[in-house]
Amino acid sequence: MAARQRRRKMMSEINVVPYIDVMLVLLIIFMITAPLLKQGVKVDLPAAAARPIDQRFLERHEPLILTVDALGRLYVNIGHEAGRPLSDDVVRARTAAVLRRDPLTPILVKADKTVPYGTVVRAMVLLQSAGAAKVGLLTDPSAPRRTSTAHGSGAP
Repeated sequence: MAARQRRRKMMSEINVVPYIDVMLVLLIIFMITAPLLKQGVKVDLPAAAARPIDQRFLERHEPLILTVDALGRLYVNIGHEAGRPLSDDVVRARTAAVLRRDPLTPILVKADKTVPYGTVVRAMVLLQSAGAAKVGLLTDPSAPRRTSTAHGSGAP
């Protein structure tokens, strides 16, 4: 007796499980590496109890952040040289170019708290000479505030 061979139908379904596995692995990789991508120069911001910046406005207009490190060097967060110190002329030119593209671009100064006041003022004048009408100062709102006495002696 001849055994009848059964023919199987070809399966035309796509097996999705391997694709889901790959996507989950990619998701985990991106979740781990995203916090490491924080760009910029490390500065110790001064503490202040100021209103936070309107996030909806920042979503529409990417801010230009001029960073002044503890040694007084200037960095700009936009451009291919974001992590390198820049000269005054390069900062002025880059700021002017950004403001020509979008005049509503928020201009912010992120200065280390050990930087002398004169250096911060020089940076703000530099931004003003590039066409920035308004300049904001970034502070660290999470740092504990020191309160002064009623007579203003400044003692904690």
